[in-house]
Parts: sequence; structure tokens; C-alpha cells
Amino acid sequence: MDNLLAGPPPTHLPDLPEAREALESGAKASDVAARFPAYPAAWAALAEEYFAQGHAVTSYAFARTGYHRGLDQLRRSGWKGHGPIPWAHEPNRGFLRCLYALARAAQSIGEKDEAERCVQFLRDSDQAAYDALAGD
Repeated sequence: MDNLLAGPPPTHLPDLPEAREALESGAKASDVAARFPAYPAAWAALAEEYFAQGHAVTSYAFARTGYHRGLDQLRRSGWKGHGPIPWAHEPNRGFLRCLYALARAAQSIGEKDEAERCVQFLRDSDQAAYDALAGD
């Protein structure tokens, strides 16, 4: 019998081995994103890179792109708009990194409501993701 009180099952994004291997082998994130635009980890890497260089608006744009690409993949994987997106599942990390990068860039440019929404979404997805990314 199904547990009717249990929440939705965790969503696991598919692995994109060719894109992952390209990024892991040291290819530029911009080249990986151009070749594999549906790969959130490439957009996350770009968002992180540009934020570190002091370009919050550019970081925001890259993070927003990866976030929307990740949402598309989540929906195709059965996600209904809520439920766990485990950090422990490596292919989910690109999306979760984009979500954190979006929160950080939004905060940096004064978009407080968006930053808070993204932090809450990240925590609702997996507190371990927030802890790993925010350093808590």
C-alpha cells in the first residue's frame, strides 16, 4: 500500500556524459555551454566564474539560463514543481548550483525577493545542497 502522507519521490536528472566529461577535462565552460546548452553544470560554472570576477549581472544571466534549462529537465524527469532534488545525485548538482548562483547574484544586485525565493527553493530541494554551496 502507498504511503499517502509521504511527499513526492526524489527527482534524479539524467547524466549527460559527453558534456560532463568535457567540463571535467578542462574545456572552457563557455565552449561546453555552447555545445551542450541543456547542460546546467556548464551554466553554473559560467555563473560562478563571472561572479568571482565581480560581474554579478552576467553571473545572474548565466545562472538564470542554467536554472531554466534545469527546470525543463526536471519536468521531463517527472518533477511536478515540488519535492526533493537530491544533491547526492551528481547530475542534479548543475541545476542546484545554478539555483544557488542565481540567489547569490540576485542578492548582489539588490533583488532581495528573488534571492530569498531561490534560497528557499534550494533548501526545499535539499538542505544538503544549501549547506554544501553556502558553506554552512
